[in-house]
Amino acid sequence: SSTVLRAGTPGAVRWPPAVVVQLLVGGVSDPDHPLPTPTRTVVMSQPGIPASGGALTGLQAQNGAASASGSVYTNGPVQNALMSSQVSVNQGYNSQLPGSYPHLIPAKTLNPVSGQSNYGGSQTVSPLSNYQGPGQTLYRPPVASNPVTSSLPSVPVPRMPLPTSQNPAATPMPSGSFLPGANIQPPLNWQYNYPSTGSQINHCPRSSSQPTISGNTNLTSHQYVSSGDPSLQNNLTKSATPQYANKNPTMSRSVGYSYPSLPPGYQNTAPPSTTGMPPSSLNYSSGPQGFTQTPLGANHLTASMSGLSLHPEGLRVINLLQERNMLPSTPLQPPVPNLHEDIQKLNCNPELFRCTLTSIPQTQALLNKAKLPLGLLLHPFKDLVQLPVVTSSTIVRCRSCRTYINPFVNFLDQRRWKCNLCYRVNDVPEEFMYNPLTRVYGEPHRRPEVQNATIEFMAPSEYMLRPPQPPVYLFVFDVSHNAVETGYLNSVCQSLLDNLDLLPGNTRTKIGFITFDSTIHFYSLQEGLSQPQMLIVSDIEDVFIPMPENLLVNLNESKELVQDLLKTLPQMFTKTLETQSALGPALQAAFKLMSPTGGRMSVFQTQLPTLGVGALRPREEPNQRSSAKEIHLTPSTDFYKKLALDCSGQQVAVDLFLLSGQYSDLASLGCISRYSAGSVYYYPSYHHQQNPVQVQKLQKELQRYLTRKIGFEAVMRIRCTKGLSIHTFHGNFFVRSTDLLSLPNVNPDAGYAVQMSVEESLTDTQLVSFQSALLYTSSKGERRIRVHTLCLPVVSTLNEVFLGADVQAISGLLANMAVDRSVTASLSDARDALVNAVIDSLSAYHSSVLSSQQPGLMVPFSLRLFPLFVLALLKQKSFQTGTNARLDERIFAMCQVKNQPLVYLMLTTHPTLYRVDNLSDEGALNINDRTIPQPPILQLSVEKLSRDGAFLMDAGSVLMLWVGKNCGQNFLSQVLGVQNYALIPQTMTDLPELDTPESARIIAFISWLREQRPFFPILYVIRDESPMKANFLQNMVEDRTESALSYYEFLLHIQQQVNK
Repeated sequence: SSTVLRAGTPGAVRWPPAVVVQLLVGGVSDPDHPLPTPTRTVVMSQPGIPASGGALTGLQAQNGAASASGSVYTNGPVQNALMSSQVSVNQGYNSQLPGSYPHLIPAKTLNPVSGQSNYGGSQTVSPLSNYQGPGQTLYRPPVASNPVTSSLPSVPVPRMPLPTSQNPAATPMPSGSFLPGANIQPPLNWQYNYPSTGSQINHCPRSSSQPTISGNTNLTSHQYVSSGDPSLQNNLTKSATPQYANKNPTMSRSVGYSYPSLPPGYQNTAPPSTTGMPPSSLNYSSGPQGFTQTPLGANHLTASMSGLSLHPEGLRVINLLQERNMLPSTPLQPPVPNLHEDIQKLNCNPELFRCTLTSIPQTQALLNKAKLPLGLLLHPFKDLVQLPVVTSSTIVRCRSCRTYINPFVNFLDQRRWKCNLCYRVNDVPEEFMYNPLTRVYGEPHRRPEVQNATIEFMAPSEYMLRPPQPPVYLFVFDVSHNAVETGYLNSVCQSLLDNLDLLPGNTRTKIGFITFDSTIHFYSLQEGLSQPQMLIVSDIEDVFIPMPENLLVNLNESKELVQDLLKTLPQMFTKTLETQSALGPALQAAFKLMSPTGGRMSVFQTQLPTLGVGALRPREEPNQRSSAKEIHLTPSTDFYKKLALDCSGQQVAVDLFLLSGQYSDLASLGCISRYSAGSVYYYPSYHHQQNPVQVQKLQKELQRYLTRKIGFEAVMRIRCTKGLSIHTFHGNFFVRSTDLLSLPNVNPDAGYAVQMSVEESLTDTQLVSFQSALLYTSSKGERRIRVHTLCLPVVSTLNEVFLGADVQAISGLLANMAVDRSVTASLSDARDALVNAVIDSLSAYHSSVLSSQQPGLMVPFSLRLFPLFVLALLKQKSFQTGTNARLDERIFAMCQVKNQPLVYLMLTTHPTLYRVDNLSDEGALNINDRTIPQPPILQLSVEKLSRDGAFLMDAGSVLMLWVGKNCGQNFLSQVLGVQNYALIPQTMTDLPELDTPESARIIAFISWLREQRPFFPILYVIRDESPMKANFLQNMVEDRTESALSYYEFLLHIQQQVNK
């Protein structure tokens, strides 16, 4: 029943354009940005309506926003907070309209790029007024022409770079270094010019005060507005009236610090200027503990800091040349910030939100001196066992910077709270006075919003301008001869059949299928058909959608047809002779089909695309895999990136499953996922018969992929305390305005990273906070906001900065920066920069902290593993040299660096080694009546192996069990089920379940390791002469390889450079 349609059928139906209600003069209509009214904030946001539409009128959005400009906050005049909010997106592609974002313009007008900075989705948002991206120049009009400036009551900010000493990132840097103050030569995306210091006394930092930016100012009625993040709300009600000037005279200083801190009760009698702690009778001892808010006054802070748990070992100085065994035998824990315990117990879980420095340097000069990178690593949508969900008609947020109320705000009394990001004093709304948990009136400080650093709000209707989108899943399958050969369709269709009822969704869930070879095949699944109907479109030059209304169907209504199709698909193409692949046109067709609704597109591809738009040519020369010139890390076409940005604008994310034995140019194909907030899955050499372990891996990972929770039409914003600013983002997304990340889909397995700088000194505050807010539509059609808030201390000495360094977070952030450097400059540059990061920070420690120069390589306890982790990164697939890395495998490793949460990135970088032939129940975990052994972690060196033992290496995506030649008979028979060493099969990828305690222990341990992660690590049992032994030894990071130093040699090299 194949109908061949060739031309003319109209394309997809579009939603009627949104009508934007503009309530206030000069206000920016902005998504999670409800427009304030005198009584309470009315939030008119547009979940999910793409920020596309006509060109912007004039230059209004030139700086990314138009209100939030010059109002005088209650904490003194604010110099134009937008001066530095220019957007330059280092995605290699900028629009020609000043201030508009690339996806506001039809794809035809976009500038193709030389592709230089096209990798990794890291987007540098820097306040340059003329940003020159690789391959093009985008001239912004001079500042004077910006309508925002004219309305400022205060002096316009001159655009001058800081003197180099204060403006680290603008200083030229030596070719291999990431750190501010170190000197990098161009790739221009490494240069940031901040506005001059003189004008910055009170200027609100971009990251926290920029809710208003959605890129459009005066919207005409036919324009879509970008979907707002939880944060987006107008900062101020009118664009330039000093309306709040004297409402709270107590706040008229740039940072207030004379407020008393109130432990969970209030001093209703004393005026807010009183200092001193409230009477102790107000300390509650039972019920949810309110936190004793640390007073911000310097005189109190010393008292509260005195009970701090500075671990004595934190002060230890270590000579790494003498103490080489610094790896702990239990998993490394993140450092605990040096905060009062009442604050720390409310702090955000480091698995969700952690900072590279748990003590924030007071000034950029101090940060530059430490030579350590400052940034955040986030895992915002992680699956959580406990998540407080609040349903309330009032979501309490700061009127100025739109921060959500959180445990680290200060209640001045029952009726007023002070924002911990911009220090504005806000009124407590009447509804917030009642605590639904305790059913007590008058205790706003005990509400769940103020007791939990991670919380989820059910967004009220004001946060939507169109109904939340339905869950839409479209599957796009390569069915060329190559694809049919691999046999992947059987696995995928079977997984889909098994999990069809578990797809996240509700009665509105829609599903559709497209297959392609040299033509594109659609499947009509209209209710009432006796079998699915295949429609073939052979005109791939001008793709159109036949019968758009029957191709994406309601899953519940057409379930039987969907099941029929999934059962017949694997057989339909078994005899095909089509070898060509028209991936580009198939993606265009899929985009047209999905753009009316948005949703998730899952694309399965097995070869290099060869036909139509997006066709690619092989670029890898096998014998030159890692020669210095190599390397094609940049995309060879911008087709996939442009299409991804179009997808992002219509709330479509694309996940790419690449199942290929030969080179498929993942550097180009990966862009489709990177910029649309999708993910890449890679199964090299997938074959259902020759490579059965890959089949098992695909099935397990598909099951997780199809059934895990998903958020649609999401946006995320990260805010931080006034004085700090965010300048570069890493991960898979599109930066829609200076600090708003567009995530058409958000999944619980994705991680993000950001780099920050200290824009204004933090001398008046002892604590800073960071808040990420993720606004998304759940699969059940609810609009929700997930908020995480992290609080950290500010320090003024170099020693304290080093004490609070989080070596895993630093390594993770450096890895993200190194991926960017590999692409914008070269792999060798990135490697040099990683090594220089260690040399620079340890040199700074030597010259500025150590009182006497001692022989050896002296490091602070917090950085004792820094050289080891950097050496591990140099040997990681993304950055290693030597010719054994296939180009696609290297690119995939880089994709993983950018998109994996820190905990998995560290595991693939520095694997964990255990001895498992002598597992015991000593120190075991007890989980759900299962006993999980916890063997000690060993160093990654051959000297830790012994011929008479068995060792398990956990390298994240693979588990390797190496069995020594003289391993005990007990282990062979009780665990492997063989009588002697020679009988261990060459390719053994499963352990038999034997009825012995030894077998039960190791199987429990391996299952537990696998449960910890969203991907499925294959287990390989390796004997001495196995081909896999080379992989096992390659992960021995501390040993020498033909192209890399051993750990001891590396330490000697570092020492030599540090002592120069």
